[in-house]
Amino acid sequence: MHGDPMMWVAGVRALYLQALHPRAVRGVMQNSDFRKDAWGRLMRTADFVGTTTYGTTQAAEKAGARVRKIHTMFTATDPDTGERYRIDEPELLLWIHCAEIDSYLQVGRRSGFPITDAAADRYIGEHRVSARLVGLDPGDVPADQGQLAAYFEKTRPELAAGPEAREVDDFLRRPPTPLLLVPARALLWRRVADLAYAALPPYAHELYGRPAPPPETVTRHLRLTGTLLRGIPARVRWQLPPKHIIRAMSRLGPGSRPAPYKVGG
Repeated sequence: MHGDPMMWVAGVRALYLQALHPRAVRGVMQNSDFRKDAWGRLMRTADFVGTTTYGTTQAAEKAGARVRKIHTMFTATDPDTGERYRIDEPELLLWIHCAEIDSYLQVGRRSGFPITDAAADRYIGEHRVSARLVGLDPGDVPADQGQLAAYFEKTRPELAAGPEAREVDDFLRRPPTPLLLVPARALLWRRVADLAYAALPPYAHELYGRPAPPPETVTRHLRLTGTLLRGIPARVRWQLPPKHIIRAMSRLGPGSRPAPYKVGG
């Protein structure tokens, strides 16, 4: 599923959802120049996901160790209480993980990627490995759809669209762009960002205070976009950075070519 082109829309949805946890988003905003290096940050995330999905066990363990080391170097401050806290607190890492996995799964399924309930449970369960790599105890991480839904229900009271979330929202809608690329931003990127926002759960729309089309309309748009993007030959799509699928196929042979029909295999 991670080779599906709709994962880019899912990644933007994850950013929107992650920003609604005040402590988590402060950890990002206070320790990185998000606006100046947003593309670099996005590509680093894509590289980590690609490595843990398609890389060797050794490469995945190395990538996880690097992430854990970086996280130990940073703290954030709650402006209301003055409390200083580590950004690798399990509560924060778990929110980032669950928002990401939920976004991948929701966008994939609603856009037409063939995932049964059993496969969805397996997908969530498999990601306890990636949760361990960033420093979480796998036993504390949701293992199926029911546990993931219960986690979001429990966490919802902690969510808010604070100043940092508003900044993320503004950035995702209008990222800084060279003058010559402004038309492309309006034509292409804005559509991706709008679709990603629309794919959020209703409570997220309420917190951000911006309306979204009815869920059935959003699902139709996701399915249409997925159909169009999947029409681009896979070999063309896989040549885009960071090229993990191409490298994995070279290592494992042509029989390893990912395809939706293999999901239930």
